[in-house]
Amino acid sequence: MRRLRRTMLYVPGNNPGMIRDVHIYGADAIMFDLEDSVSLNEKDAARSLVYHSLKTFDYGEAEILVRVNGLDTPFGREDFEAIVRAKPDAIRLPKTEKAEDVKEADELISQIEAQIGLEHGTIKMMAAIESALGVINAYQIATASERLIGIALGAEDFVTDLKTSRSADGIELLAARSQILLAARAAGIDALDTVFSDINDTEGFANEVKLIRKMGFDGKSIINPRQIEIVHQIYRPSESEITKSLRIIKAFKEAEKKGSGVISLDGKMIDKPIVERARRVLELAEAAKVVME
Repeated sequence: MRRLRRTMLYVPGNNPGMIRDVHIYGADAIMFDLEDSVSLNEKDAARSLVYHSLKTFDYGEAEILVRVNGLDTPFGREDFEAIVRAKPDAIRLPKTEKAEDVKEADELISQIEAQIGLEHGTIKMMAAIESALGVINAYQIATASERLIGIALGAEDFVTDLKTSRSADGIELLAARSQILLAARAAGIDALDTVFSDINDTEGFANEVKLIRKMGFDGKSIINPRQIEIVHQIYRPSESEITKSLRIIKAFKEAEKKGSGVISLDGKMIDKPIVERARRVLELAEAAKVVME
C-alpha cells in the first residue's frame, strides 16, 4: 500500500524535546525544519541536532522529511551534505520556483548518494511552491525529477507575493491550490496543502481541511499536534463509503475471475475510475484503523 500523507507535522530543527518525542503524536509524516523556523545564528546547531537525531532515534512508521535551506543561501549546501547522510525518507525543498531548482537539488543529492555508497534515488524530494512564479511553473516542477513524491503549497510567502493576506474563506489561495493539485495529479505525485497558523481556531481549521479534502488534496501540512486528529477524522471515510467501496472491489475481483470486461453493481456499470476511488477509500479506512469486513 502506498504511503498516506494526511498529516505532515512541522518540527523546528532547534527544538530538542519535540524532535525526540514527536513520533508519539501519530502524524503520517514528520518534517524537521531547518529553514524558516530556525534563526540565522542557530542554523548550524539545528542542522547538527537534526542530523544526530535522525541517526539516533526510531520514529516508527512515520515518514521522515527534512526541510532544508535553499541552495541560493549560505546554508543550503551544508544542509544537503549533512541530511542526505542522515538518510531521511525525503528532503523538502523550500521556495521552489522553477524546474531548475529541483534539478539542481537532484544532482547534488545524487553526488552525495554516490559518495556514501547509497543507491541512486534512495532519498526522495518534495517541493514547496510559495510564489506566483512557482504556481505558474507547477507542472514543470512536478515533473522535474523522479525523486519527487509531492508538491506542497506554502501560503504565507505566496500571499505576500500576491500583495494580499490570508482570509477565512481562502479565496486568495483558490487559484494556487487548483494549479498545484492539477500539476500533482498530472505528474502522478501527491499534493499537500499549506499550514493553518491559528491553532486556537479549530472550527476554521476543520473547515479548511474539509475544503482541501473535497478538492482532492492528499493531506495538509500542520504546525501543532492538536491538529492531527482533526485532519485524520475528516479524512476518515464514513461507514457507508467503506461498505460501498468493499462491494465495488468485490464485484471487480469477481469480474476478473470470470475474465469479464464488464463490471456491474446494483444494475450500474462500474468502470476503472470508480474502482480507483474505492481503493482510495479503503486505504484511508485502513490508515484510520477502521475494521473492514
